[in-house]
Amino acid sequence: MHIIETYFECGGFDHRLIQGGTSVYLWNLARSLARQDHRVSIVAPAHGRLDDLRRLHDVEDLDYSDRYRLPLVLDRRTWREGFADEIDMNLTTTAHRLRLDGVDLYFLSNEMLDRLPDRMYPPYESKGNDLVFFKPLVYQVDSIRFIRHRFADERAIVHAHEPFYHYLMPAAFRDDPTKLMVSTVQSNMPITKSVYRPEVETLLAFLGTPVELPPVDPPPPADLAVPGAYQQLTHLHYEYPPDHVRIHDLVAEHADLVGFLSAGQQRFQSDLADTPFEQVFRRLPVADVVRRNAYKHFEAGCAVGDAWTASRGALARAARSSVSDFGTVDRAAVLTGLGLDPALPTFFHNARFAVHHKGQIELIRAVGRVLDEGAEANFILRCLSDFGLHPLFDEVAARHPGRLYVETARIDDKQLMQYAAAADFCVFPSKFEMDTFLIAQGEAMAAGAVPIATAQLGMAHYGHVADPLTGPHAATATGWAVGRSFAEDDPLLVAALVDRIHGAIRLWHDDPAAYARLSVNAVANARQFTWERCARRHLAAFEPLWNGVTPELPVERALEHGWFDLLDTPVWTARPDEIAEAALRWGDLDAYRRVRELNPAAAERFYDAAWARADLPACRAIAAEFPDLATRLRERYALHPDGLRYRLPHAARVDLVLPGAATGGRALPTVRPMVRQGDWFRVAVTEPGPWHLLITLPDGRCAWDLLSPEPGDD
Repeated sequence: MHIIETYFECGGFDHRLIQGGTSVYLWNLARSLARQDHRVSIVAPAHGRLDDLRRLHDVEDLDYSDRYRLPLVLDRRTWREGFADEIDMNLTTTAHRLRLDGVDLYFLSNEMLDRLPDRMYPPYESKGNDLVFFKPLVYQVDSIRFIRHRFADERAIVHAHEPFYHYLMPAAFRDDPTKLMVSTVQSNMPITKSVYRPEVETLLAFLGTPVELPPVDPPPPADLAVPGAYQQLTHLHYEYPPDHVRIHDLVAEHADLVGFLSAGQQRFQSDLADTPFEQVFRRLPVADVVRRNAYKHFEAGCAVGDAWTASRGALARAARSSVSDFGTVDRAAVLTGLGLDPALPTFFHNARFAVHHKGQIELIRAVGRVLDEGAEANFILRCLSDFGLHPLFDEVAARHPGRLYVETARIDDKQLMQYAAAADFCVFPSKFEMDTFLIAQGEAMAAGAVPIATAQLGMAHYGHVADPLTGPHAATATGWAVGRSFAEDDPLLVAALVDRIHGAIRLWHDDPAAYARLSVNAVANARQFTWERCARRHLAAFEPLWNGVTPELPVERALEHGWFDLLDTPVWTARPDEIAEAALRWGDLDAYRRVRELNPAAAERFYDAAWARADLPACRAIAAEFPDLATRLRERYALHPDGLRYRLPHAARVDLVLPGAATGGRALPTVRPMVRQGDWFRVAVTEPGPWHLLITLPDGRCAWDLLSPEPGDD
């Protein structure tokens, strides 16, 4: 096969030319595919770095000069004074080739693509102020035009990474019989992220591939206004004007395949289950787009770097020797050099500083609390930042000298591997389901560090579980999982981290054999994620596509996500027990009735399951048919002189969410935490109902409840 990889950046072959992690992914995948004897090309911008490329590598200038006028339609709400409604951008694009490790790399250069040579990516503040904001769009158009010219009649798979950087490409190649289009979702951007519809229509017409864009969504139901606005605090969803079109729809409807970096990411992107957005998502048109195109989904995979997975002595670290997995590393020397005590268990965190993504505010609060409580342990916290960290980091470090080492600078891989080899545990409290694979956790585990990490679906492949010592998955468990978090500065996450860190310290001292088992499991788990394995996963999806085989949605996936309408008639007859259990999980009474009698006993099971997961809409639907079950539902709240009282004993937290004042742009809601008193939660209210409550369960699941001013009327 000929596989044409394309992304906005492709400097992963040389650390001097890298800005983002997708660049590293692109390069490692490309050369791994080439090693499987496939022809591989990469198409990407030169970013004004041609002179650097020529100095560092053997670059060939191709006989290619594409002069054209690119039409851009500007959204007047964003682009105001000084910009016309429509502009023509005059561009002349040249192409340059570098051959390396069996891969042909094609670098495109023009007046726009050569801007921002140092940072490459346009800053967000350029939106509405500087036309460099459109550099990624120019990349898309130039890549399409170059691929059409260079590989005009050649059969190939065009494999693009991150939909935000290629949403024009699937439609542009849709009617080309020689090109198959594969998209890989690299990050969990909001699935409803949208772009200006007239801009998309103009560019697709310019490319000669006008397509009928998805219809404009109808206004969302009024009862979704407050939960929808709340999603701005979860980073899962933002509302757009009706003259926008979703990036997801452009890719899902026109690509031949859509890949994800992990099975957990694929699952998350399919139904947003257990998040504050789930109940809103299920009632939006995008949910139907996902469901209809889910047969195209595949697990593309990702990998931990070769330097980490190929190191020798895998069991040395797990045996707590001074010799690490990565060669001879003097643990005592490393920790002493950082001002820490080698006699103590050591916890390690390594990520860019991104408080709403990486859970670092909760992490430093937990570290401070653990040390304040007298725990004897070391903490190495690497939070890469050019602009400093939150003041809490300095405060905790000042209170506990010799226990906490904080680093913000970039270091080379050798030093990073020494830190990881010196650590006993690694802590990754990522939030909002923003991580899709989390290479840094895999690297630390490959060094033998036992993880403490959130149960984000995008990280589930690393094998950390709620109870790794005595739970049902103890034999293969790698470390501890704490509940998912979808709240900023989340006290529940802080408390969970404190508990797990204390438990890890006790285990390290009291049960070396159990610690060694977890460490061995961590090493084995992380080292299975190689680039060769990733390439094989891609080829397992590419080869049937190349041979004209249309993928089918597995029955298991339809049941997993409650897509009962996608089940063929024979499945209902052949697999009634599985369908019944899936219907129970999703609270789908109609699906259950097709395979089982919905008698009072079954209805009670439905009700209890829905109540346990705080699915109050499902409880209401069941109680409407079986009124005897309505007692808990009817008595769950009451109005008193001191405010609203709400009873859901198994909830960990309940918040009252009120509409925010519209002051231009998107209005943020007001969130009032309810105070727990026994089985009840209480909050003062002066605003008229109905009231929206956001419920958080101990495992991090979130759900909404809508209360009427008069109990029993909802």
